[in-house]
Amino acid sequence: MAAEADIRLDALLKRTQEKTWKPLPDEIAVLVDVFAPSNAHSLRTKAYVVLAAVCQRLRDANPSSKAAPDESTQAIILPIAPIVTAKLSDIAEDQIVSGLSFLAALFQVDWESASAVLQRDGILESVVEAVDTYSSSLPIARATAQLVAQAAGHKACRALIPQRYVEWLESKTKRSQDQVLRAAAAVALVKLSQGASADAAAATGADKPLVANVDEDLVSMMKGLVVSSDASTSMNDSVEGLAYMSIDPAIKEQLSKDTQFLQKLFTIVPRRKAQVSQASDEGITSPVYGVIAIIANICAYRPKLSEEEAQIAKLRRMACSTRKDGESEADTLEDDEHARARGKRLLQAGALDVLTAAVRISDSRATRLAAGKALLSLVEDQENRGKVLQAGGAKALISIIQGLLPPTMKKGEKEDQTPSLDRTDLECIQALAKLAITASPIQVFGPNEGALYDAIRPFAILLVHSNSTLLQRFEAIMALTNLASQSSEVATRIADASGLLNKVELLMLEDHTLIRRAATELVCNLIAGSEEVFNKYGGDEKLASRSKLHVLVALCDVDNTPTRLAASGAIAMLTSAPHACQLLLELEREKHRVLPILGQLIDPSIHVPHDGDDDEPEESEQSAPDPRLVHRGAASIRNWFTGVDMAARKELGERAQEIGLAQALVRVFRAGGSSPALIPAAEALKLMLDAGVPVTA
Repeated sequence: MAAEADIRLDALLKRTQEKTWKPLPDEIAVLVDVFAPSNAHSLRTKAYVVLAAVCQRLRDANPSSKAAPDESTQAIILPIAPIVTAKLSDIAEDQIVSGLSFLAALFQVDWESASAVLQRDGILESVVEAVDTYSSSLPIARATAQLVAQAAGHKACRALIPQRYVEWLESKTKRSQDQVLRAAAAVALVKLSQGASADAAAATGADKPLVANVDEDLVSMMKGLVVSSDASTSMNDSVEGLAYMSIDPAIKEQLSKDTQFLQKLFTIVPRRKAQVSQASDEGITSPVYGVIAIIANICAYRPKLSEEEAQIAKLRRMACSTRKDGESEADTLEDDEHARARGKRLLQAGALDVLTAAVRISDSRATRLAAGKALLSLVEDQENRGKVLQAGGAKALISIIQGLLPPTMKKGEKEDQTPSLDRTDLECIQALAKLAITASPIQVFGPNEGALYDAIRPFAILLVHSNSTLLQRFEAIMALTNLASQSSEVATRIADASGLLNKVELLMLEDHTLIRRAATELVCNLIAGSEEVFNKYGGDEKLASRSKLHVLVALCDVDNTPTRLAASGAIAMLTSAPHACQLLLELEREKHRVLPILGQLIDPSIHVPHDGDDDEPEESEQSAPDPRLVHRGAASIRNWFTGVDMAARKELGERAQEIGLAQALVRVFRAGGSSPALIPAAEALKLMLDAGVPVTA
């Protein structure tokens, strides 16, 4: 019988490839019967493949349109619904079980058509009647609970489930001795509870609540099934239920402290693809996604909110709080300290091996994104990053990202826009960026420079993508800055990335100090490594933009030392080009601020005139000069004087004497020692003297 069903499934799968194929009632009837739990696991696994092919073929042959949005769904249920109805209306127990099992399977393959079938007149009534008629039948109870567990994940179906069914599920979780039934009923209850909370939140516009009224007994039961159960179905249901429950702060805290549970849970995920095939042959289905989802939930940090969002959230917590200080227990368990501690407990239990293995063995987009999300949470703590690298976390993230991005364009072609990615996709790139910020690129990407080239594209996308947050853009810039320091070829490729340089130059003008600093540092590295960027900022007469150079000069005057270091370092490099020196001369003649700004790097007491200022400097307490800024300032002045003609040098020298810059250079020279600013300061003074400018101390 099983052999015949196997042959007929193969024939049906082959027939779905025919252009004129239309499903025959006998073919669908065989497909429905194969999902009965009495059949071998391998046969039911093949049936899922065939069912997916049937649904896809019917959808492709009957595409929906605006006029008929449900046309493709109707095409699926038209041959299926009569057979399912007949099965559920039958008086034979095995026929009812077959119909229930098939409908549960259809929810996993094409939930829209399954939902439409369940909502048809008489279907749900038949299910209720079957449960009432065969109240002592374990197969029907199991199949019903599993069907409800699948249906409860969808809003339209949740509304159909009567309250007495909920009570029936509760009774099965508490009184049934069958682990499979208890687990399926528990999953159904969790989905109904969470779904009801989500529906209510959507109706009121409030934040989505966590799982409501989670029964501690359910959690303990599911944990127990994971630790002790060998039955594949109850294991799957238990993992799925815990994946839903583990978004609750108290439950994720509890699970993270149960080392025995975690270690058993982690053994569910095979470490090699060969083991996946072997597990299927043995009839053991490994719920990899559920395990990864549990890990991701346990180590998740509270989402980073904007200032406005944080204020709204605080007001809501105060309104709903049960504690006097306005902070609930859930809020406390969700803070960064608790999330960090949960992450460390997961690492100690072996979560990293599980995450990297899941990426290796699974082609599921959902599983891979969940693994990326978990790795992002784990690398949030800098102390974990070395362990993540040692476990192959960077390689896993690179593999995930490669699957998310479309193929690169051929040589000569140019991408017109960034790929369509959502925020979850970008989180995987962000996790890799965090690793690339704090570790050497060789540690992250290996010694092959080609891997560095490949890393540029995702970081550039994270930087310019419309869905990326300000934090993600900041971390993308930092990662690119680290890469750009590796070689001129890497810097050149970064500069050539579509839209990247324009985006960075806009971020150089950001009010946010860290963003502005990071963007300036990246531009500094690109000027050092990319000839094209060097030329655009002043190195080439045809390509140079005076406005770009003007921005760098202005950034030498901001109240942030790292930003000034980067901007002045860029100026020191650019002034090695005569054309950049000429542009600076034009700016000085027009604004009268370039020389004072560069002079202030050497001596903070030098006054920089601003619009509306009079010529008299305000008296203020000056900080000691930073030796790094002094070096950059002296080198820039020396290069500038070298890059202009004698007349301009004299003009600049007299202006330097007037604002006190010449005296500052003398003090640097007299200080002597091993200061790197000593030589450029001496050379600048000699150039002034050669131009006929008397230097007085």
